[in-house]
This record gives sequence, structure tokens and C-alpha cells, in this order.
Amino acid sequence: MKILMLGGTGFTGPHIVRRLDELGHQVTVVHRGETNADLPAGAREVLGDVADPPQELRKLQPDVAIHMVAYSEADATRFLEMFRGHAGRAVVISSGEVYRAYGKLHRKEAGPPDPIPLDEDAPLRESRFPYRDRMDLGIDTTFYDKILVEQTLRAQSELPVTILRYPGVYGPRDPYRRFKGWLDQMEAGEEIRIADDYAALRWTHGYVEDVAVAAVLAATVERAAGRTYNVGNPGAPTTAEMVEELGRAAGWKGRVVPAPPDEIAAEYRFSHAHDFSHHMVMGTNRIRAELGYREIVAREEGLRRTIGWERAQRSPVSSSA
Repeated sequence: MKILMLGGTGFTGPHIVRRLDELGHQVTVVHRGETNADLPAGAREVLGDVADPPQELRKLQPDVAIHMVAYSEADATRFLEMFRGHAGRAVVISSGEVYRAYGKLHRKEAGPPDPIPLDEDAPLRESRFPYRDRMDLGIDTTFYDKILVEQTLRAQSELPVTILRYPGVYGPRDPYRRFKGWLDQMEAGEEIRIADDYAALRWTHGYVEDVAVAAVLAATVERAAGRTYNVGNPGAPTTAEMVEELGRAAGWKGRVVPAPPDEIAAEYRFSHAHDFSHHMVMGTNRIRAELGYREIVAREEGLRRTIGWERAQRSPVSSSA
């Protein structure tokens, strides 16, 4: 198959490209050239603005166009204008942040907790633009909203689209370094205190290579056209359980202690803008049943690889490179 990727040098993208290349597909990756992702030699690279792709890409007539970084309604609209009639179908990466439970977690919406796990038909957020008050994400968040991306894609039928809703993704090269704070505390002592409400929060995660497998299936399995899939590990441990599991993989001998929020060190304390009674547990039965999705990396091994990478970022060689 001829597969075109808009983006692909970030976190999950290189794993998707490598797997597609290993399977014998012709992959073209459009990116701005700002990240060295060590893509396979068989992948063609095109430098360009992913948000406004070069018009000549239409001539490729890809079987599948994958948009890794559609963040706004405008991104989705330009993507459709570019590839309707010029691609067989599309795969677009979304996120579990579209669910109403996410809005409630961040106190953007009111109401009791939604039933979990959240399957693909669970209620979506009514609030919009969830990160307008965030300036630390490295992207323009003014019009960022995956719900508007999904709605724009689903409002048309000329280009069949598969939507993948990512979980909290972890692994080497994680731009958010989501485990760094926990590992810092493990190195600093034998006890980690976690606010008791946050300690009980459940959140679906997925190892980066496993999430990439889901994207490859969405791109290469024809029956994925028009479908929406959640991605992530089965089950969802509490925050306390996740930290304990991380500690075992790191060889840490300490203990996790839930405590009142006002007893937590300021740098590890969440604001009152969160209501941790709303869990982000995503059901993944659909992608497993319909596409045969299975993880390829054992959970403990994924944690070990992530810890190894995180520790390498602290080494003198890494910091001076």
C-alpha cells in the first residue's frame, strides 16, 4: 500500500513508520525537519508544513493518508480539502480527552461520574478548547479541540476516516516525561506521598510501541474505514498502583502513601481545578474484536524501557549532547 503520513517524527510516529516499512508498505512522511526521528531508509521524507501540506502531495494518490497532528477544526478542514478524491481513506489520531469524563475531571463540566470503562459511544465533552489556559504544551492551543476535529471528519462521507483515540502514552522519547516526577521522588527517598484523591484515580495508559500497532492496523485493515477506536492497555490501575508498579520495574524498595492533599509537597500537588472522582478508563474491546489488536510489549518490559530512557536523560553524556 502507498501510505502518506502528515507528521511522523514525534513520539508514536516513528514506530508507526518503521512497522509499516517492515510490512512492505511504501511510506511517505511529511514533516518540518525539526526532529531527528531516525526513520527507516525505505521511508520517503518530504519537508513541508504539516498544517498546510504541499499541493503536489495529491499526486501521490495514497491508499491511506494518516494525520498524526490534526489539532483543530481548521486542520481537519484543510486535510479534507487536500485529500478528498486523492486518497482511498484516512486515519486520524484523536484522544480520550474528547470524553465528557475528561471535562468533569478538569471541572469544566458538572455531574456525577460517567460509567466506566468509557467505550467509543460514551458521552463527549460539551465544553470546548480544553487547553486555552495552557502555555506549556509546545503548540498553539487557542483552537485546539479534538472533538471539533472528529466532528468535521464525520460530517462528510467522501473520504472514509478511521479515528483512533489515544490513551496516556508512555515510553522512550515521551515529550511529556510523564513518569519523571515519580522517578525523581524514588531517587530522593523511600516514601512517595500522593494526595489520596489522586492516588485513587484510574487512567488508561498505553506503551508507545503498542499504540503504534493500533495505528498500523487502522491503516492496513480495510474494515477499519469509518470506525472509531479507543486504544490502550486493558484495565487501568489507580495512580498509587501505577507508581508501585513503576517502582518495582525501577528496583525501588520504598512505599507509596496516600495522604491529605495539604500534606503533599507543593511541586507535586495538583490544584483544586481537578475532581479525581472522574476516572479516565477507556474500553478497548472494539479494536481487539474488530481488528485483532494485541499488545506486543509486555507491560513490565515497557516500563523498564521507559525508565532506562528517562535515566539516560540525566546522565552527563546525555545532558551535554
